[in-house]
Amino acid sequence: MILVTGATGRGGGSALKQLLDKGIATRAVVRDPQRAALPAGVDVVAGDLADSGSLGPALEGVDAVFLVWPTIAADHAAPAVIAEMGKRVRRVVYLSANGVSADATEGILGSHAMMERLIEEAGVEWTFLRPTGFAANTLGWAPQIRAEGVVRWVHGAARRALIHEKDIAAVGVRALTEDGLVGARPVLTGPAAISQVEQAQAIGAAIGRPVRFEEISDDEARRGIFASWPAAVVDGLLAAHAGFVANPELVNDTVERLTGRPAHTFAEWAKDHAADFS
Repeated sequence: MILVTGATGRGGGSALKQLLDKGIATRAVVRDPQRAALPAGVDVVAGDLADSGSLGPALEGVDAVFLVWPTIAADHAAPAVIAEMGKRVRRVVYLSANGVSADATEGILGSHAMMERLIEEAGVEWTFLRPTGFAANTLGWAPQIRAEGVVRWVHGAARRALIHEKDIAAVGVRALTEDGLVGARPVLTGPAAISQVEQAQAIGAAIGRPVRFEEISDDEARRGIFASWPAAVVDGLLAAHAGFVANPELVNDTVERLTGRPAHTFAEWAKDHAADFS
């Protein structure tokens, strides 16, 4: 039995589907099973990752966990949750992030570093998936695209190797079901680094109408788009995007080496998600 957290999201949902397609017994933990709308064949169990005491039924009889953590928002609960998993399961495959280092303490990378450390200390077998930017993050542009056919965002020339959630999940499923990735920290990327302007154009091609990229300044973004975000998260995001202008995001062939097929392009991802932008 494999437990998937974040099963109603993109990464966890894709892992869940791929496990089901392989005929593997799969369980999902969700806050409200009645509203989860998960595929037939999934054992859906109520539980909350922010409350370790609620996870007993979800962890019963589980061999491995695909762990998508609600970073920062639930970090206070992480030590107790990981300790509980350490008592009950053999393996944890954690969806971390590229750029995590042992000395990271701030923002999202600091949260991922803490989780990796807790999992190692729990004494379980582990794999830490470290993807570059998620292609699905561009879904944040969807309201603007639907309303006006425009993306107002920072650093249009920033080149990113955005990765399809299917590719992250495919490597995750291998780590859950085989032994070759135990103790590994694979960095996962898309097949090419393309600019954010090109990303908007690819979305336009997928939905059959032009999408224009309109660049805004960091200050405009702080006052508008990111006004309610934690300052440390905003600082990290803006600095990273500025860096990707001069130094495009890393591209590697890890997905192809581990799955036997090339990583999906951003254009393929946009076609898969065209309905979200239409």
